[in-house]
Parts: sequence; C-alpha cells; structure tokens
Amino acid sequence: MMTHVPMPSPLPAKDGIGPTRLRVPTSGPWATIAEYVVARFDHLDAGVLYRRFDAGEIVGTDGRPVGRGTALGAHPFVWYHRDLPIEDPVPFHEEILHIDDDLVVIDKPHFLPTTPSGRYLRESALVRLRVRLDNPDLAPIHRLDRGTAGVVMFSARPATRGAYQSLFEKRRVAKVYEAVSARPPCWDRDAPALAGRAVPLIYRNHIESRRGELRVVVDDVREPNAETAVEVRGTGVSASGRAVLHTVLRPHTGRMHQLRVHLAALGVGILGDRRYPDLLPEAPDDHSLPLQLLARELEFTDPLSGTPRRFVTRRTLSEAPTQ
Repeated sequence: MMTHVPMPSPLPAKDGIGPTRLRVPTSGPWATIAEYVVARFDHLDAGVLYRRFDAGEIVGTDGRPVGRGTALGAHPFVWYHRDLPIEDPVPFHEEILHIDDDLVVIDKPHFLPTTPSGRYLRESALVRLRVRLDNPDLAPIHRLDRGTAGVVMFSARPATRGAYQSLFEKRRVAKVYEAVSARPPCWDRDAPALAGRAVPLIYRNHIESRRGELRVVVDDVREPNAETAVEVRGTGVSASGRAVLHTVLRPHTGRMHQLRVHLAALGVGILGDRRYPDLLPEAPDDHSLPLQLLARELEFTDPLSGTPRRFVTRRTLSEAPTQ
C-alpha cells in the first residue's frame, strides 16, 4: 500500500498560518507563471499581484522567488502567503489542559473552529495556539465542529504525530460526549425510550459526507458505518426554563456530524443545532444558545510511554437541567 507523503512547504508559517500552495499548468496561453496567476485571480488587482512577484513573495518548490518573467512550466507549484482579511474576534478562549513535548490538549469553547476554514483563519484554535506557544509545527490530531466545545488534542511535533493519529484511525481512543435536547413531550422517566427504543441503546446508520454540502447524507439501505451508544444522564428544567433531556454519548466511530445526526434521528435533535433535523437559514451566531454538544472526555493508552491518559473538559452545557 502506498503512503501519501505531504509536500513540504518551502515557506514557514506566518503569524501561525501556513502558506498556500497553487498548482501551475505546464502549458497554456500564458507565457509566464505571473500571467497565469493574474488570469487565475482575475478578481484581484493585476498590479498588486505583479508587485508581489517583484518583491519575491511568490516562491517555487525550491523556495527561490519566482519573478514576473519566469516562464510557464518552470515550476509545477508556487507558494505564497495569503493577504488575510480582517476578522471579527471570537470572544471565547481555549484553555490548555495539558502540554508536553509531543502533545497539547485544550478545552475548546463553542464557536471557535479547530482549524482555519471559511471566514475563520486567525480566529481558530490551531492558529491561536501556534502563536501562543510559538510552535508552527502544531497540528490537530482530530477535530471538533466549530459549534462543539470540549477536549481537542494537537500534535506538538511531526516526529511523533503519526503515533497519536493512529490511535484515532484504529479506534483506540474512548470518547465521551454530552448533549442537551428538548425533552420529548411523551417522555416517561419510568420507561425511558427514544423513537420507541428503550434506553440505553446503540444507534447505527450509514453516513456519507460530500464535498461542499452543509449536511451529511444518510443512506438507510447501505451497511451502517456510524455507531453511537446513547444513555440518559437526566431530565429536568434548564436555567432558561426549558424542559430538557441530558444524554451521554459514546461514539464508536467518528463520522462527520455523527452525534447530531443520530440524536436527530431519535427525535431529540440537539438544542442550538441549525443543521439537524432541519437546515435553518444562515444567521449570526447566537451566543445565548450555543450548540448543546460537549466533548467531555478522551481516554487512551499513550503510544509513546504506554501509560494511561485521560483528559476531561472543565466546561458545562448551559442548558443542562438544574432542577
């Protein structure tokens, strides 16, 4: 089996953000690489792009500047640092739970992306940590959705990154989540059931994520590839006055949006979820009601030392029952 080896970047990270790689065609109607780039980014000012070439800000795979006269075909890729847009700060902050030479573990708040995506570049846990710890080698070992809070692990150095990533690939990490949903109207605490199934229960289905789609696709015909153990932690009334159901979730697999999809399928979609069971119109973040999903625990045997590891969030869900 062939192993994909990422192409090393000839440019370092800048302010915690890695450079961008652009594939350049070897032939075409452009005499130079600069002409291709100007045509490729025709929504940008051509003069500004040419000045970036003149300033040596665009480099080839060998790290040497690509001038505006460099012929097309001289480099299959060029690298550069993006001009970053102004970002509104995410007003919530990550907490470092653990740090050593190989591993950084944080308690991520709601609304903060794990990695740069969309309109969030500087305002992501990865970039904040790279700057805070002065470590451009930091990389996520796994990810949480922007709306999900809780425990996230980062690799501190490339030499040992694969050992920790393999734990997730081989399902050797025990993960525990909490969620809060609206309590079903026919809830019976003496005979608890979801969608007609007694709890605790194991829910399975087939989930497929598609590039560019906001929601995953569920295929009830295909063999299940997603599995979650669901149990009820409690019911009651939240501080805001909602009648709620508090669940504990133990995913055996790690499919995109798995927990959100599974609870929605059981009739108890997570409070604050704007994608499941229904896709709601895009709207500004509602800080008064973050997605009520929390990555509570990660537990595993350290692949380097062989010692048990367990990391637990210090956060709570705002809509958990108080009475």
